[in-house]
Amino acid sequence: METKEKKKPAAKAPATPEVKKDTWEYKDRNYFLLGSKMPLTYTITSRHSRRYPCVWFDKDLGYERELRYATNQKSIFVDEQQGSATLKHIVFEKGHLMVKKEQRNLQEFLAKHPHNGVLFKEFDAVAKAVDEYEDLEIELEAMNAAKTMDIDQLEAILRVELGSSVVSLSSKELKRDGLLFAKNNPALFISLAQDENVVIRNFAIRAVEESIIKLDSDQRTFKWAANGRKLMTVPFDENPYSAMAAWFKTDEGLEVYRSIEKKFK
Repeated sequence: METKEKKKPAAKAPATPEVKKDTWEYKDRNYFLLGSKMPLTYTITSRHSRRYPCVWFDKDLGYERELRYATNQKSIFVDEQQGSATLKHIVFEKGHLMVKKEQRNLQEFLAKHPHNGVLFKEFDAVAKAVDEYEDLEIELEAMNAAKTMDIDQLEAILRVELGSSVVSLSSKELKRDGLLFAKNNPALFISLAQDENVVIRNFAIRAVEESIIKLDSDQRTFKWAANGRKLMTVPFDENPYSAMAAWFKTDEGLEVYRSIEKKFK
């Protein structure tokens, strides 16, 4: 009887190592210092030292790698650089640094620099456009709110910006200044428009300005101006008009609010 030879399983081909695709985008890049100060020149760290650490955490390798910018090296990692390194200062002039697309090693160094996003950042036209669009949206929302807002609320909001001088403004002037306030400081305008206490505080201030009620010189007690009868005591360390606005929401305060409303000119 013939015995059949067992076929040996075919040997597996060795796995081909995965080659990471180079996704680097070659283009000129601009970098700007963050903050309001724009010195004539500003030099950032270009190599690692005890005083100025310059390392980058490599997630693939699981440890921090020392960075060094050298004009004669392809890599920005010290452990990949060979031979002597030609170092060069990285200098921002008037808060700006332009790096040509041919200087890939410098662009990569800046991308991984520990001060990227802290002391400086790359100019991003798309991100800037998004920010500008959002700013315009807020400005439009604020100006639409100012345009349709009633005069009393507009006066209350403008009092935050202009103080007691709002009482001398006509309706047209209030509308104009309200639109300008909304355009120049839209976030604050919207915040004040959504704060119901702003209108009530303005109500209390108007009542004092028109001598319907009065606030003692110690800023602690509100009284009727006509007879000196005490209305409320301001809690310690509180703004008197904010305290009055809160008191107007109580049962007793609501009656006084309605009475004052009838006395307004």
